[in-house]
Amino acid sequence: MTRIRPRLILTVMLLAWATAVPAQVDPDAEAAGRIVMLQLEAFRRGDFDAAFGFASAEIHEMFDRGRFETMVRGGYPEIARSVSAIIDGSERGPGGRIYLLVRVRGANGRGVEAVYELVREDRGWRINGVVTRPDDSEKA
Repeated sequence: MTRIRPRLILTVMLLAWATAVPAQVDPDAEAAGRIVMLQLEAFRRGDFDAAFGFASAEIHEMFDRGRFETMVRGGYPEIARSVSAIIDGSERGPGGRIYLLVRVRGANGRGVEAVYELVREDRGWRINGVVTRPDDSEKA
């Protein structure tokens, strides 16, 4: 019994230390996340000009400013009028892309999980696309 106690104490101490060590932060994911949050803030203010500025060159080729607003308001109502958002994960993809999982609560009371794709351009990180689905975690 006395041999088990020091091992148990050591194990508990190591587990406590391991959980106290902060995870490595990816500076690119942080920078990309700031762009997403800035765009969401612009949407909240109804500033679609500023929000469009955070979109990638590829998005600018597909949509003019007016069609961009129509697409966001019609296809992503929770994003177009969010009341809160948190970044819940990131992953690197091919070609240096960054994918962010963002949980968004809309003014309509519904939550979505949004996966944002960001690409690095001359102007910095830009949003290249987003897909959403209902956030099932809030039903638990």
